[in-house]
Amino acid sequence: MSHKTAIYPGFFDPITNGHLSIVSRALKVFDRLIIAILKNPHKAPLFTIEERIYMIKQALKSETNIEVDTFDGLLVDYAVKRKSNVVIRGLRALSDFEYEFQMALMNRKLNRNIQSIFLMTDYKWFYTSSTIIKEAASFGGDISGLVPKLVNQKLKEKFGYAKNS
Repeated sequence: MSHKTAIYPGFFDPITNGHLSIVSRALKVFDRLIIAILKNPHKAPLFTIEERIYMIKQALKSETNIEVDTFDGLLVDYAVKRKSNVVIRGLRALSDFEYEFQMALMNRKLNRNIQSIFLMTDYKWFYTSSTIIKEAASFGGDISGLVPKLVNQKLKEKFGYAKNS
C-alpha cells in the first residue's frame, strides 16, 4: 500500500487555530503531513525556530502521522528531497488566493511534478493571521480561542503579560 505524504509549508510564527484547521483538513486527504517551517532570512520572527517547533509539536501531540521539519531555499527542492509532490496551502480570503496562486504558478514553473492543493480554513478563522494575533497580544489583547493554550501563554510571556501566580 502506498502512503501519500503532503507538505504544509509556512512560517508559523506562531501556529494558530487557523493553521490547525488546515492540518486537520489535510489529514483527511493525506496519510502523512510534514509541517515545514521556512527559515526566511528576510523576516524577523517573534519566536525562534526551536520555539515554533515545540509549540507545533505540543499542539499536535495526539497526531502520529505528522512530522515537523525546517527548510530553507526553494520549496520545490525541499519537496523532492522529502519524496513528496504535494504542497498544501491554506486559504482565508480572496487576497490569500491571489498570492498563493502566484506562488503555485512559480513552483509549477520550477518543477512541473509538484502539485499545489489549496484548502480553505474554517470560516471562523477567515480574518485571523499570525500577524494580527501577535499585534493584539502585544497590547495585552485576549487572543484565547485563536491559538492553542500553550501559544497563548508563550505570547503573554514574550510581551510581558504573563501572570506571576
